[in-house]
Amino acid sequence: MLNRGVRLLHDNAPAHTAAVAKATVNECGFEEIDHLPYNSDLAPSDYYLFSKLKKDLRGKKFDNDEEVKTAVMEHFADKEPDYILKGVDLLVHRCEKFVEIKGDYG
Repeated sequence: MLNRGVRLLHDNAPAHTAAVAKATVNECGFEEIDHLPYNSDLAPSDYYLFSKLKKDLRGKKFDNDEEVKTAVMEHFADKEPDYILKGVDLLVHRCEKFVEIKGDYG
């Protein structure tokens, strides 16, 4: 099943923190990873890898977990290791910049 070992990181948008959403995540057996209070510069939806994956999967319909797994694996199958490392570097850079300016966009 898809839910085995899934760790879910999402921003703290109201749709994600609503009681019904929390109950559904819990029911699915996902483990939630704590996230800083919402900040558009650090939101996972802006994260390099996820934005490209979302673009690739947009509009597709899946009938089961295996189809989702296959689509995700196909998305990453032709990527070089540097592709993934670039995404991590970009997120680290965003976090460092946020710390440097102490969250002040003044």
